[in-house]
Parts: sequence; C-alpha cells; structure tokens
Amino acid sequence: MAVEDCYATQLIDGDGGFNAAGLDRFVKEAKVADCGLSYAVVAIMGPQSSGKSTLMNQLFHTKFREMDAFRGRSQTTKGIWIAKCVGIEPCTVGMDLEGTDGRERGEDDTTFEKQSALFALAVSDIVLINMWCHDIGREQAANKPLLKTVFQVMMRLFSPRKTTLLFVIRDKTKTPFEYLEPVLREDIQKIWDSVPKPQAHKSTPLSEFFTVEVVALSSYEEKEEKFKEEVSQLRQRFFHSISPGGLAGDRRGVVPASGFSFSAQQIWKVIKENKDLDLPAHKVMVATVRCEEIADEKFNHLTKDEDWLALEEAVQSGPVPGFGKQLSYILDAYLSEYDIEAIYFDEGVRNSKRQQLETRALDFVFPAYTTMLGHLRSNALENFKVRLERSLNNGEGFASSVRTCMEGCALEFDRGCADAAVQLANWDTSRVREKLRRDLEAHASSIRSTKLSELNISYEKTLSDSLTEPVGALLEAGGEDTWASIRKLLNRETEAVVSEFSKAVVGFELDKVTIAKMVQNLRDYARNVVEIKAREEAGKALIHMKDRFSTVFNYDSDSMPRVWTGKEDIRTITKDARSASLKVLSVRAAIRLDEKPDNIEKVIFSSLMDGTGTELSSQDKSIRALADPLATSTWEEVSSKDTLITPVQCKSLWRQFKSETEYTVTQAIQAQEAHKRSNNWLPPPWAILAMILLGFNEFMLLLRNPLYLLVLFVAYLLSKALWVQMDIAGEFRHGALSGILSISSKFLPTVMDILRRLAEEAQGRPTPEAPRQPVSLASQSYRSETPPPNPLTNSVPESSVSSNISSSDSGMEYASPNLARRRATNNQEMEIME
Repeated sequence: MAVEDCYATQLIDGDGGFNAAGLDRFVKEAKVADCGLSYAVVAIMGPQSSGKSTLMNQLFHTKFREMDAFRGRSQTTKGIWIAKCVGIEPCTVGMDLEGTDGRERGEDDTTFEKQSALFALAVSDIVLINMWCHDIGREQAANKPLLKTVFQVMMRLFSPRKTTLLFVIRDKTKTPFEYLEPVLREDIQKIWDSVPKPQAHKSTPLSEFFTVEVVALSSYEEKEEKFKEEVSQLRQRFFHSISPGGLAGDRRGVVPASGFSFSAQQIWKVIKENKDLDLPAHKVMVATVRCEEIADEKFNHLTKDEDWLALEEAVQSGPVPGFGKQLSYILDAYLSEYDIEAIYFDEGVRNSKRQQLETRALDFVFPAYTTMLGHLRSNALENFKVRLERSLNNGEGFASSVRTCMEGCALEFDRGCADAAVQLANWDTSRVREKLRRDLEAHASSIRSTKLSELNISYEKTLSDSLTEPVGALLEAGGEDTWASIRKLLNRETEAVVSEFSKAVVGFELDKVTIAKMVQNLRDYARNVVEIKAREEAGKALIHMKDRFSTVFNYDSDSMPRVWTGKEDIRTITKDARSASLKVLSVRAAIRLDEKPDNIEKVIFSSLMDGTGTELSSQDKSIRALADPLATSTWEEVSSKDTLITPVQCKSLWRQFKSETEYTVTQAIQAQEAHKRSNNWLPPPWAILAMILLGFNEFMLLLRNPLYLLVLFVAYLLSKALWVQMDIAGEFRHGALSGILSISSKFLPTVMDILRRLAEEAQGRPTPEAPRQPVSLASQSYRSETPPPNPLTNSVPESSVSSNISSSDSGMEYASPNLARRRATNNQEMEIME
C-alpha cells in the first residue's frame, strides 16, 4: 500500500514544537474532519527500541520509521508522529510516541517523556503500553512510575475521560498468559491506589477512568510468523472500536473530528506550561533494561550451548554419570559472564537480574534433572525386582528378602541423587524418593499377593482332589451315617491342609488377623467343595434312586440276579427296593454339615411309604393327620441355603420315580406268570374230573366202534403235526390274542404244506425240507414301552430300561425269551403297585 494512504505526519518535534499546520493538513487530507464523532485515536508508548513502531506498522499498516537492528539500538522516533490507520473502520488515527529512557536525552532530561505520555493519555481513546514480558512484576519497569505520575497529573489537569489502556506484552515466554495477566492487573491497581487523588475522587475506582486490557505477543525476531498471526488477530479488535462494547470504551465528551486539531493544540499547551512533573531517575531504568538485556543474552546462549545440548540428549537415553558436576560447570560459566558485563550498573538492579537469570536457568535445566532422577528411580526399581526374585529362588523368606532388597536399592538411589545434584540449586528429591518407596512397596505387595494366591490355589486344589470323589462316593452309597462320614472326612482333610498352609506362610510375616482370615477362607472353600458336590449329586437324585431300586429289585442279598420262578414275594421285594430308593432321596435332600438334628428321613418315609404297607408309629400318623408334610418348600430345622431338594420336589420326584419303575415290576409279574404257564400244560384237576364225568358216554362209544378210534388217531397225528409245525406253545407264550392272530395267519399255509408232502411221498419222490414260514409281525413283535415321565419332574433324566429287542434285516422285531412274558391281570398289578 502506498505511503500516501496513511499520511504520516510529525505532530510534535523532538524539541516540543507543535506542528499545527501539519496537523491541519493531516486532518484534511485524511478526511478525519468529515467523520464527526465516528473516529478513534490510538497511541502507543513504551521504552525506546522496544518495537513500538514495528507493532504499529504491523497492526495498522502504517509506515512509521523503524529501527535498523544492524546499526545498533538508537533513537528512531523523535517527538510524536501521527498517521491514519489503513483499512480500519471507523476512521482511526494512530500516534507513535518517542521512546522513554533514551540515551539521547540523558537520564536527567525526562520532561518530554512525561509530557508526551500525558498528551497521549489526554487525546487518545486507546493507549497501547508496549512492555517486555520479563518486566512484569518489576517496580522500575513497564513505565509503572510514569503511569503513576500520569494518573495523578491527568486528574488534576483535565476532566476525567474513560480511556482504554491496552497492555501489549512482547516476547511472551512459556509462562501461561493466565498467570501473567493477574499479576499485571494487580500492579496497575496498586499504582492507582497509591496515587494521591482530589477529595472528589478519593474513593473513585480505576474502572471509572480506565478500561484495562492485556494481550501477549510472541517475539518478532524469533517467531515472526507467529507474531504476525497474533497481530492479525489483535487487529480485528480495532474494527468498530467505538461501537458499544468496543475497545474505545466510553465515548462521552468526545471532541468532534472538526475540532480535533484545535483541541490537541490546547492540550499540548497546558502540558508544556506544567513544569513540576517529576519521574524516577533514568539511571535505574537504564540499569533495569540493560541488565535485562544481558541476562536474556546469556540465557539464550545457554539454551544453544553445545555442551548443554549434548548433556540433555544423553540424559534422555539413560542416567549420565557426573550429571550434576557437568551441569553446574555450564551454569557457573554463564553466570560469571553476566557478572563481568553488568558490574558497572546499579548494584540492586544487577543482583536482582542475576537472581532472575539464575532462576530462569535452573527452571530451564530442571526437566533434564527430573529425567535423570526418573532414570535413577527406574534403575533402582528394576534392580529391586531382580534381587528379590533371586533371593526368593534361593529359598529365603519373603519378608526378610523384601527388607534387604529395599535397603540396598534405596542406598543406591541416594548415591545417584548425590551425583546428579546441582550446586546452585537446592532441589528436594524427597518426592522422587517417596515415589520410589511406593513403587518398591507396590511391587513387593504384588509379588506377595501372587505368591499367596499361588499357595491358596495349590491348597484349594488339594482340598478339591481329596474331597470331591470321596464325598460323591459317600453320597452314592446313601448309608445311615453318610453325612457323619462326610463331616469326619471334611474335618480331617481341612485340618491337614490348614496345618500345611500355616507353615508355608510363616516366611511372609503376616499379622494374625490376615492369617486367620486366609485360614478361614480355606475352611470355607473346603465346605463349599462339599456343598457343590452335594448339589451336583442332588441333581442326579432320580437317576440314583432308580439305580438303587434296580439293584435291590433285580438282585438278591448275594448280588445274584433274581430268576422270577413264582416263588418270590414281589410285593415285599418292591417295598424293600422303594425303601432303599427313599433312603437315597433323604440323604440328598439337604446339606448336613453342622450336626443339627432333622426329621427329613422320617417325614419322607411317613409321607411317601404310607401306602405301601409300612407300619407307621402313632406319632407319624398324627403328623400326617394334621397336614401333608411335603406340601411346603422348606424343611423344618433346615435353612434354605442348606436345602438341596425341597419337600415339594421330593414328592414330585417320587411320583416320577414310581411311574418309571412300574414297568420293571410289571415285567417281573409277567415273568412269574409265564413261568407258571410253561410248567403246567394240563388242565386243572377239577377240569379233568369234569371231562371224565361228562364224556363217559362218548368214551364208551369209541370203545364199541373201533373205526372212530382210527379216525381219532389220524386226527391226533394231523393235530400233532400242526402243533409242532406251527409252534403253537411258543406262539401262546406271547399272549392269547397274539397267539390266535399268528396261528390264524399260518394255519392254511401249514395244512397245504403237509398235504403236499404227503402227496409227494405217496408218489415215491423225495420231498425237500420246506422252509419254515417267517414268524409274523403280529404274533412275534413285542415292544417294551416305558410310560411317559411325570411332567412335574421331567427335568430329571429318565433311566432307560433295557428291553433286549433286536431287529432283523427285514424290519421284523423278535423279543428274547427272557423278556417275552404275558402281562398279569390288572388287579394283580395294582395290588403290587400299592
């Protein structure tokens, strides 16, 4: 953009001369006079060579003269310059003030500095206070003494107007802006509070006269792109600055643009006539700035020092022997250089800046020191792990091994900290040492927990192996003293394991409460193993009941299979088998590990065996007379957690058990009936006597006529042949109906076969043996069907009953002789079932 666009003009020269003609020309050419009240004035003040002109040019696109850094630091802006801010709406006028504490005017001639600063505050809506980031918190920096004087004189000379003070923090550091701003605002408030005020403004707050804003910018030389980006963001705040809420603040009492030139002349005239303004000595200010520059230079050299960079890189990889000595040597070298260069400046300022440099340097190298301590802590922890594992593998006690290893690692860490210590710093390593102690204790605790867990698992496995199968065997036997034996087994195995466990944990040096708790956990685990096995066996109650019934019913006292010859008392055998099955059920009905008495067995037998002929005592009969003991979901004197099979479930299981064992009893009855029939083919004696008495006349007729005897003989031979050929006796073993159906289907083919053979023999030809007719499906098929399970207890698996049925290739089924028995009459079956 062309220079003419900003119309840069020197408003006041270095000697204090006011350029009225130039101002009039500027107002006219820049068309400021046509703006009415829609304009704003922005001024910038600050130390010489602090980059004020550069900031104004970057911020408002003006062309104020800037310092040439290659020609050294010198005065660039003389007096006060004014220009129009390019591209800012509304119209904004920028003023660039001569820097304060310049060597050209000398340390005692600060009158112009005071006057120009006061003039800027008087005519401007927004005043930029250019200051270095490192000046925050200093008494003789950031123009604070100047501001103090300006506050006081402004209230005395002019009617107060609300001006925005925008503090621009230059070359911001890593310190967060949120920490810098409160400190700066506090310093400004202190200055305001210390300024003597007229009686009318004794209690007037700073906010009545000024609006304080703070921004921070990066270094222009080191981070130019970042600086320009931040300035661009700041520039946006100057658009519409006079709008409500804008930077210009309170617009009351603003001078119209057409009278700006005259107003400015009058203000400067009043300021020039005031001779009693006094500012702090310039000597202190120069010392402050120069010592700060030297300190910054040494700090920058430190950050780029090759020895330091090499040391920093090395410490990132691992611990560096002699770290403290190397770092102390580097720091001492740069502090000594500072002392030599700053020796002729004010002692107080020099020492203050040295302390600041020392603090900055230590803060800068502290992360590397922290990293070094981190390596020392990590190495100590790893050594502790290795030593502890080696000690435990050698069979030493856990607690003593932990103590020995911790003491050795702590001593090693302390030696490393002493080697890494920096002479200038008094850094406290207690926090790192405490963290190391916590890490060591945490690892020791983890190993202790792992070892104890392994011990627990080992002894729990021992308990599980020694209890599971024996408890299952005892429950399967279902004897009178089943639970007494289980309790005895549980106590014996538990005490043995507890004794071994107590010896094993001695080396851990645990307190009595912890040991007692772990022992109790083992006891609880052993009891839980028994309970789990008992519940598992309770789920198989129906299977074991049917197995026990089958054993007692099908085998005698010598464990020999029963042969149903008709002499056995099936009723008594059935009753004994069911009693044995009920015993199995009563044993599995509840867990009895606490030796508490119960009446489960008595209730089960009195309720379920009452209808089978078991004689009940008078007490049992009175119990059944009151109510059904099994019509409940709990057992008396047995807690719910110890209940395995509730009374209602017992009743349901019993119904299903009876339903699934009825067929076995029926088969036994049929076997007895079949045996009786096979051993007695003659009719009963009364039938024989009746045949003799009723057939006497027919018998005498046969004796008188021999031809009848011949016919009867032939008929006998034919009948005998048919009997043998058709195996009539075998057919009727399966029942009358099946025998009749089978004989009727084979009768005609058999007669025809016999006649054919007789005819062939009469002709003299040999007759081959005719194949026997296949046994018909209707006469020989016999399927053993098990009644459907009771739906109330269908969750319990059924026991299969072997039917010994085989199938031929043609799909015809044949029942083996020992299972092919006729069913007894319904009355006899029901009698046995009861």
